[in-house]
Amino acid sequence: MSAVRELDDRIVISGIGMITAVGDNREDVWEAVRRGESGIDVLNGVPTIPDGLLLGATVDIEPETPGGLKVTALCQHAAAEALYDANDVLAHTDPERFGCAISGHIGDLQWLAEQAGYGDQRPSGRTPWQEQWLPNSTCAKVAVRHGLLGPRMCHSTACASGLIDILAAIRSIRDGQCDAALAGSGEAIHPLFAAGFHKMRVLAYDSDPKAACRPFDSERQGFVMGEGAAMFVVERLSHALRRGAKIYAEVLSGKVLADAHHVTGLDTDSTTLARLIGDTLGRAQLAPDNVGYINAHGTGTEQNDVMETRGIRRALGAAADRVCVSSTKSMLGHLVNAAGSVELAVTALAMRDGFVPATLNLTSPDPECDLDCIPLVGRPHQFEHALKISVAFGGHLAAVALRRWDEAGQQVGDSSVYRVA
Repeated sequence: MSAVRELDDRIVISGIGMITAVGDNREDVWEAVRRGESGIDVLNGVPTIPDGLLLGATVDIEPETPGGLKVTALCQHAAAEALYDANDVLAHTDPERFGCAISGHIGDLQWLAEQAGYGDQRPSGRTPWQEQWLPNSTCAKVAVRHGLLGPRMCHSTACASGLIDILAAIRSIRDGQCDAALAGSGEAIHPLFAAGFHKMRVLAYDSDPKAACRPFDSERQGFVMGEGAAMFVVERLSHALRRGAKIYAEVLSGKVLADAHHVTGLDTDSTTLARLIGDTLGRAQLAPDNVGYINAHGTGTEQNDVMETRGIRRALGAAADRVCVSSTKSMLGHLVNAAGSVELAVTALAMRDGFVPATLNLTSPDPECDLDCIPLVGRPHQFEHALKISVAFGGHLAAVALRRWDEAGQQVGDSSVYRVA
C-alpha cells in the first residue's frame, strides 16, 4: 500500500457540535460534565404522562416550525455548530462529496394522539405530518439545509444508532464515495418511549432526581431518559490537512456485532461484547494496555452494568484493572438514539483535555462491577487512546476506538491505517 493510500485511509474528527440538558454548545456541555453537573430533574409536560411520574434530562429548545419535531431542532443546532467548528469545511468540499449520516427517530404521532383525545387539532401553519413522519426526516432536513449532496444514510438501531451512523459515514469516506461527512444523532423524549420504558420497568425513580441514575452502583434502579444531540464532521486526513483543519482525534477503528440472545435481555456471559472490544482493538493495532479510557454504555440497569463489566474484563484481561471506565448517563441521562454520538463527543473532549469524567452517584459500588468506574468526581488523566461502547436493545453492539491527535507526532509519516467493519 502506498504512503498516499495509507494517508487517505486515515479518518479524523475535525468538528463537533453538541447540545444536552447541561449546555447548548460543545464546550459548555463538556465543562458541565467535567464539574459533574447533572441535568436530571422531574419530568413535566409530557402528553399522556402525569407530571412528576417520570424523571428526565430535558433541553429547552423550540421546534423550528409550528408543530415541528423537537429532535430535528436539536440536530440542526448541533449540526450548525459542528460545521462552523470545522473551519469552513463546506467551502472547501465538493457538495457532491459531502455525506450525511444522522440516526432515525420516532416520527410525528400527534395526529394519532388527537384521535385518542389528547391535544388540540392542528393549528394552521403546522408542519405537514408527511414531512416528519419518516424516521429519516431529520437526516434529510439537515442535509438539505447545508446542501450536502453526497451519500445520505439513516440507521435505526436503538441505543447504538449514534455510533453506527458515524461508522457508516466513515465507511463512505473510506470507500471513496465522499471526502467528508456530517454524522451523528439526536433524541427528544417522546410520550410513547416514556410509556414503553415505564412499562418495561427499566426507569429509575428517586426523591432526589439527580441521584436517581446510579451506574455500577449496588443500589442502581435503571436509567433516566435524556434529550440532546451531537454531530461530527469526519473527513479524510489528507482533505483535513489540505485545508488546515483543527483535528480532535483520529478514528482508528470501529466494529459492529449482534448479540443473538434476546430483544431486550442481554447475554450475561458477555461473549459477543468481549469479541467486539477485542476486534476493535485488533483492527486499531492496539494492545489492551494501550486503552486509557472507556466511555461505557453504563445505563444503570441491573443487567447492563454487570454484562458490560464482564465483557471489558474478558477482552482486556489484566489490563482491565488499570483502565478508567465511566458512564456519563449519570449526568446527561440516556439519550437512546443519541447516546452513542453524545458520549463519543464527550470521549473525544476528555482525550483532548486529559480528564476522565466521573460516574455520578456511585457511592456503593457493586462487587460485580469491579472496574475503576471513576466514582463521584472526575480526575486528570492523560491518555492517548479511548474506546466508546454502545449496547442496544435488539442486540446491536458497536464500538469505536479513538486516538488523541498530536500535531507534532501524527502527520504524514505515520503509517496507521483505519479499519472498520
